[in-house]
Amino acid sequence: MQVKIDTKEKFHVITPNEPVLSATMTDGMDTALLPFLQNDVKNVVLNLQQVEAIDAAAAAKLLQIQQNFYENNASFVSCNLQKNVNAFLAENELDDLLNTAPTESEAWDIVQMEEIERELLDTEDIEFPDTGNE
Repeated sequence: MQVKIDTKEKFHVITPNEPVLSATMTDGMDTALLPFLQNDVKNVVLNLQQVEAIDAAAAAKLLQIQQNFYENNASFVSCNLQKNVNAFLAENELDDLLNTAPTESEAWDIVQMEEIERELLDTEDIEFPDTGNE
């Protein structure tokens, strides 16, 4: 899978240079996306602006990859979905399962909010000593 990678401070923007995401590309999707979980900056925004069609196997793979990211405390947001891709996801009831945003800017906002949420949840896990001043 041919992709363009743009690295930002808190995330990477991955833009597939393919008009169709199909079942034959699912291994390439793993190869292109999962290594980011090993980086210091793990969050990924998948910009699908050039993707005009997607099939069921590729959509299922995106869901699996998204789940992998969230299990590893990282964000995965897809954005700029074309009408055909949105319609396919809606028809197959996948639109509510994929974390999507209309624009790349809104995807950035989601990543930043999820980062803040993870930081807050991490601080809630810290146990403070009982001072007895209740």
